[in-house]
Amino acid sequence: MNARIATCTRNTKETNITVTINLDGQGKTNISTGIGFFDHMLDGFARHGLFDLDVQVTGDLQVDCHHTIEDTGIVLGQAIAEALGDKKGMKRYGSFLLPMDETLALCAIDLSGRPYLNFNAAFTVEKLGDFDTEMFREFFYAVSYSAAMNLHLKIMDGGNNHHMAEALFKAFGKALDMATMEEPRIKDVWSTKGSLA
Repeated sequence: MNARIATCTRNTKETNITVTINLDGQGKTNISTGIGFFDHMLDGFARHGLFDLDVQVTGDLQVDCHHTIEDTGIVLGQAIAEALGDKKGMKRYGSFLLPMDETLALCAIDLSGRPYLNFNAAFTVEKLGDFDTEMFREFFYAVSYSAAMNLHLKIMDGGNNHHMAEALFKAFGKALDMATMEEPRIKDVWSTKGSLA
């Protein structure tokens, strides 16, 4: 496979964002979103997915966290899609069941080119640090649609809200790593249609 690295930028009146991802990295990160808890979640995603990830964000946090989190999801999804290239020779599907103390999180991915999010996680607090918990779904929705992936995320068992959030991001990293792995028996795209677009 060729190097699977991409940089994407989004500049609006609400946010200025640049994301660089290397799908074949070592889990090295340089992340600054202005939201400490969000930085922590993105770091867990990249480290456990073994992606090198650079995320630099300036957002209108004087309003709230919404634009910063959602727009970062859009740009991360775009970078993933661009880094995947033509998707030839990759496994396409990935799933991971991740335990974190009392919490059990499931993530399943199909890099099908058809966006869809199925998200099932009931948080019992409104905020984790400066991160509004209702934004978890919005973030993953943005990623799934801009990356054109089918993404399922579920908390199978939970309790502590920090553990639930962290388990979701780490499971997402592990499942995406699996889906993007090379399958040496497949030289083209893994689809009966002949396309994953």
